[in-house]
Amino acid sequence: DAPETKQDCPDGWAAGRLATTHLQSLISGRNVICERKDTDRYGRTVAICRAGGEDLGALMVRDGYAWAFLRYSADYAGQEALAKRESLGVHLHGCLPAWDWRAAQRQ
Repeated sequence: DAPETKQDCPDGWAAGRLATTHLQSLISGRNVICERKDTDRYGRTVAICRAGGEDLGALMVRDGYAWAFLRYSADYAGQEALAKRESLGVHLHGCLPAWDWRAAQRQ
């Protein structure tokens, strides 16, 4: 789960905008293929997207630009553990996980 576009961390790090830029750099000039895995409770497609055969979700989590949404899947738990250990991105800046940030925006 990547930061929302307007989401900044407590220290002012522009998490959402930087996550978008990072994803753009991962897909630039590469063919992106998404494989549908499920449908969420809101009717949205849940998919694994790859660029050049690399799992974009895994890369985003590993690089600290997204969180593993462990409530729904442990697929990226290892990548998140590495990003936390290396204090990358959202973990370095003390960002609120995207799901908590969204919930706070609704209040």
